[in-house]
Amino acid sequence: MPPLNVSDDSDAFPLTLGEDPRFCPACGLPLESKLLEEDHRPRLVCPNDHITWRNPRMVVGTLPVKGGSVYLARRAIEPGLGRWTYPGGFLEVGESAQEGARRETEEETDLRVEVGRLIGVYSRPHVGIVTIVFEADVVGGRPEPAAETSEVRAFTPDEIPWDELAFSTVESALRDWVASLPDSGSRFAPELYVTGDPT
Repeated sequence: MPPLNVSDDSDAFPLTLGEDPRFCPACGLPLESKLLEEDHRPRLVCPNDHITWRNPRMVVGTLPVKGGSVYLARRAIEPGLGRWTYPGGFLEVGESAQEGARRETEEETDLRVEVGRLIGVYSRPHVGIVTIVFEADVVGGRPEPAAETSEVRAFTPDEIPWDELAFSTVESALRDWVASLPDSGSRFAPELYVTGDPT
């Protein structure tokens, strides 16, 4: 495999969560940033002491595999227009991570999959996203692009277009998948190591 490609096409786009809200969703009063007692960062709080939490959004996806090859989709939208990614998207309320990953795969590639083992969980703190990626067996359908994709194609591990991937999470998941294959060596090192408790 080539060296790690650290670029991420989402770097040029604003934080996924958008701007901080100005009014409390519980009572409608203005919000103010306050450092609460024994907390480690400021929170958005209204005069009635309701806290508005700003948490990362969850993205789910699959590496659809058939015959030793993985299907990737070329993005037809920004961020990452024209670059390759696994099929994936935002998890919706009321569905499990596996259900969301299967739905996104079918919507973006027209492939029918059975979601299998977990490949990894990846964070992109600068855009407020946590991504869960599963391996999936292709059991039907045809590799066809949809509204958000312009091409769907199978790649062997040696053919993966490392220099044309859309996001750091795509690269990390593909490297972890390749490393998990028989006789492929050790797992890809994570981007962020936690060495101890914060001081």
